[in-house]
Order: sequence, then C-alpha cells, then structure tokens
Amino acid sequence: MSGIRIAGGWACRTAVASAVILVLMTSGCHKKRVVAHRTPPPPTPNGTYSRGSGSSSASGSSTATAPKPVPLPPDLRGKPALVETGIASWYGPPYAGRKGADGTVYDQNAMTAAHLTLPLGSMARVTNLTTNQSALVKITDRGPFVHGRIIDLSLAAAKATGVYHMGVAQVRVEAWTPPPSTSPTAIPGGRWCVQVGAFQNEKDAVRLKNDLIRRYATAKVIEFPGPTGHWVRINPARPDKTNATQVAQSIHVSGAEPYLIRTD
Repeated sequence: MSGIRIAGGWACRTAVASAVILVLMTSGCHKKRVVAHRTPPPPTPNGTYSRGSGSSSASGSSTATAPKPVPLPPDLRGKPALVETGIASWYGPPYAGRKGADGTVYDQNAMTAAHLTLPLGSMARVTNLTTNQSALVKITDRGPFVHGRIIDLSLAAAKATGVYHMGVAQVRVEAWTPPPSTSPTAIPGGRWCVQVGAFQNEKDAVRLKNDLIRRYATAKVIEFPGPTGHWVRINPARPDKTNATQVAQSIHVSGAEPYLIRTD
C-alpha cells in the first residue's frame, strides 16, 4: 500500500508540475498573441461637420458646424440674375453618354445640371436647405420634366449637395447667366419652345404631333423618344417666350403636361 501511496504522490507531484508548466506556457503564448494582433484605437473625431455625412462631435453631442456655401469665382460676383427655391432631383443612367441640350455629351461625374428656362451655359450655385451643403454647377441640359421640380443635378453635383442620398431636396438656386447673344438672328429674351410628354405609347405621341401640325401650320413639330417615354416638341414660327406661352396654354392633353423650355 505504501508503494502505491509513494507512486501516487510522485504521480500527483508530476501532474501538478506539468499543469503549472502548461499554464505558464499557455499564458505566455496568449500574451504574445494579444500584443501581435492588437489594433490601434480609432482616431478621435474632430467635431466638425463633414460634407455628405451626418453631424458629429468629439463630445458625442448633436451640435455641429454647418458647412459654408461654396465661394463664387471672381467673374460670378454680384447680384444673381435668378434666385428661386424649390425641389431638386438628380439624374444619372440611362442619361449618361447622351447628348445634352447644349450639344455636349452628358457626364454624370461633372458638375452640371438641367434647368427648364435658364440660358444654356449659365452658372448656378445650388444650396441644400436641409444640410446647407452647396455646389457650383453649369447648366448644360433641359429638365426636370416632373411637376414641382426646378433643377436636375448630375450625380456628382447631387453628392456634393447631399441630394444623392435624399433623392430629392428643397434647394435654393442662385444663377448667373452669360451675356446676351449679339448674333443678328438672336431674339431678345431668348428662343423658346413647348415640349409635351412623356407618352409611354409612341402612337399617342404621333397622334398629338399630327394634331399640332394641323393646328400650327407655321410651327415645327417633332416627335422623339427619350429615356422616360416619347415626347412632342413644338417650335413656334416666332420662337419668343410670348408665342411659346400662348402655344403651351392652348394644349390640353390628358395625362401629359406642356413644359415651356428655353432652347438657347
């Protein structure tokens, strides 16, 4: 029995010693792994308002410094020709790669916009009235053809103003227009037309086109497809704003709204 006890004691002492060594080895490896894989803490927020993101502060409060409006270049200083407030939207595909109203190919990554009546080439500062983010854009196209909206921003301009994630937003548009054309054929106040659509059925657009040709024999009436449907455009013989307005007021088509558009 005593031999058994001696053997048992030796075995116990051996097991205890082995356990202590194993614990130390395990503890040592654990410490090495923690040091080797330790990641640095995230940087401390600086408490400023970031363009295109929500507000944040170092203290965790909801207060933030609102961004200042984009400064204007020297040639745009002074009183804007137009100031209006309304809803802005943005457009990308399927318009990317198509020609705009000014003849240039639409680049959704450029700072441009579409407007119904501002002269092409106008520069406009668009300010998101919710976030106070703003951007300077060039008017290169016509639109938006949705009732109640005043400007359609390119993808890049939408991201710069915070409209991209919101989809639509209340904005202020301050526009500076180019000098009036000195061409002998230029019309004071610009050249205007009327656009009606968008018809999902091409036959409806053709039917309206034929009706308008009979009613306005001296006008140029065209029908053309667009990304949102088929459109009909009427160019009055005298394309000033007064005549175009009279044409627009005379058109009554169920489900389609006439838009007065400046073409220059």
